[in-house]
Amino acid sequence: MPIQTEDTGERIRDRIAELVGAQRYKVWFKNSTRVSCTDGFVKVGVPNVFIGGWIENHFAEAIGAAANDVLGREVPVSFAIEPDLFRQLRKSELNSQAAFVEKNSDRFARDRRVSTGSPSGHVRRLRGRLETFVVGARNRLAYSVAQNVVERPTEECAPLFIHGGCGVGKTHLLQGIANALAEGKPQVRCTYVTGEEFTNQFLHALRERRVDAFRHRFRSLHVLIVDDVHFIANKKATQEEFLHTFNTIDTVGLRVILASDAHPKMIGDLSESLVNRMVSGMVVRIERPDFDTRCEILRQKAATMHHPVPEPVIAYIAEKVQTNVRELEGCLLKLVAYASLMKKQITPALARQALEDHLAKTGNILTVSDIELSVATLFGLSPADLHSSRKSRTIALARNVAMHIARTHTDLSFPEIARLMGNKNHTTVLLACRRIGAILASDGDVQWQSAAGRQSGKLRGLVERLEEQLRG
Repeated sequence: MPIQTEDTGERIRDRIAELVGAQRYKVWFKNSTRVSCTDGFVKVGVPNVFIGGWIENHFAEAIGAAANDVLGREVPVSFAIEPDLFRQLRKSELNSQAAFVEKNSDRFARDRRVSTGSPSGHVRRLRGRLETFVVGARNRLAYSVAQNVVERPTEECAPLFIHGGCGVGKTHLLQGIANALAEGKPQVRCTYVTGEEFTNQFLHALRERRVDAFRHRFRSLHVLIVDDVHFIANKKATQEEFLHTFNTIDTVGLRVILASDAHPKMIGDLSESLVNRMVSGMVVRIERPDFDTRCEILRQKAATMHHPVPEPVIAYIAEKVQTNVRELEGCLLKLVAYASLMKKQITPALARQALEDHLAKTGNILTVSDIELSVATLFGLSPADLHSSRKSRTIALARNVAMHIARTHTDLSFPEIARLMGNKNHTTVLLACRRIGAILASDGDVQWQSAAGRQSGKLRGLVERLEEQLRG
């Protein structure tokens, strides 16, 4: 297979611009991504997890189509964090991305409905499947419960809430349930949506004065599956509507399955009644995969790529990458592409050579992203809010807490933290750490204004909760 040149990546970018439109390309691709192509693989470099996740969720099909048009065949697409892209992002660009998400979320939700499931219960083109979910000691309970749902979907049962960090398999499991029901039991009315999609469909129904139709679609289901439910955390009206939908389905003994990055009690700005409903059933945590599970994930990924990878190399990657499944698969994809480019057999020595730079550059970045996500979830915000220049009391406090924890629990310097958190000035991080440190020393109360009202509490307890969640 011929090696592709750098010009191929530019041609793919040009084709992406044609497919997604000038505005979307300017906001999400122009200065935020780098596209490269080697032997049969297209890699999309992104500056952080948030932007990478948004692009993957909303533009994966367009990127695949662009690569197919340029190369004349289907090729796998991977996403990798490239720290130097942070330097190309300016504060105004980060703000424009946050504003673009807010202004265009309705349109994105409608565009994605075909691929993620419609309120009528038809589920199509969801990626996750139960048969490809790698079961290990740390996710066995969640998988067993998911199987039970598929086997007895209409049987009366308490709600299920699955939580865990990024990239541990929550979405895979929920999509697997939806796919299994759609294919094996089409008579069961099941819908898979994200918290964002539920919110946008509700707001659209309000604007179009079709709330009754919206309620009928969601409240007549046998199984309601909502991923990333923390998205509704700071949206009071959506929470009330979701609570009524939750109660209607659950009262008659049908299934409600939810997933989030945090335990219900760890999600900020959720109403007390909604939290109580979420914890009234089975709350299951998925831990980061252990060594044996990571090895099996790599074996399965290598098999799908039709490329033999020796066991010592599998063990090396599994030992070095302990964060999440996405980074595991990304390392393997990079290694296979590197071996193909160099026309060498995959060996432990080649693996160390190919992945040394990747592992050194991505370790701390992923940790910072985990911190940002945990803090944003607790305050009912998004990581984009922390990266923007908005200075409301809630956002400023959350940003300061994230900077303090990043400085305390990583080896990053003030300038590095500033760069990773939206190209801030390093003095911003320094002052944030001093401010939070002073409050912790006095153990004073803090207050922040949320959509649900003013909240307050001891900052020391809040930080300890966050640190415990990150350690877990």
